[in-house]
Amino acid sequence: MLRYAGLLKCWTCLFVRTDHGAVAGRGRTEPGCGGPKIVEDRVRVVIAEDSVLLREGLTRLLTDRGHEVVAGVGDGEALIKTIAELDAQGGLPDVVVADVRMPPTHTDEGVRAAVQLRKAHPELGVLVLSQYVEERYATELLAGSSRGVGYLLKDRVAEVREFVDAVVRVAQGGTALDPEVVAQLLGRSRKQDVLAGLTPREREVLGLMAEGRTNSAIAKQLVVSDGAVEKHVSNIFLKLGLSPSEGDHRRVLAVLTYLNS
Repeated sequence: MLRYAGLLKCWTCLFVRTDHGAVAGRGRTEPGCGGPKIVEDRVRVVIAEDSVLLREGLTRLLTDRGHEVVAGVGDGEALIKTIAELDAQGGLPDVVVADVRMPPTHTDEGVRAAVQLRKAHPELGVLVLSQYVEERYATELLAGSSRGVGYLLKDRVAEVREFVDAVVRVAQGGTALDPEVVAQLLGRSRKQDVLAGLTPREREVLGLMAEGRTNSAIAKQLVVSDGAVEKHVSNIFLKLGLSPSEGDHRRVLAVLTYLNS
């Protein structure tokens, strides 16, 4: 339990914010127990987290926003078994949210289960939560394909809107990487000679692209026009020798594949 001590304050805030519906986000409101619920594009989720407190917190957070949590488990083996059972019933979830470290050794059981599930079910979204930035786990998840994958720090969960948006994005085949993970991937890229050719603004845009943000979201973040962002994106692809393709998800795939090749 000591490894969660630093998160308890954040989770207390999380419960307070969801109880009163005070979190701004996409979607509509519907009546529900304890107050209105915010409903977004509904996704089906399986949660793998050994801490009952955090698992129940995630469940409540997602269900209060209209999503369906079809199962909650406490270790990697149970996660793989649950997904197999759901698949056999023809009800594979849209996304799995899993802790990196789970019983019995609390090392890498969660991420190993996530990698195994991605190989067995490429269409299944996987969002991994970690207490710290562990670059090798992010690299494992991104190996082969970064479609429908996410890696967030647990502290990011307290940012309710960002977390739920990340769950939905990964469920729909997008990418959601924690800014700190992106910073490490960019900073340790073996292609620094090429990245050095980017302007500071282009590097900033590239980092936001890798987080899975759309052009419009990047424009809002940087307080610039959509046209300015489109120009930066075109320049980035040109300088990195990447052919632009349609769709934000394929764009992110190309950038991350390049950075991790």
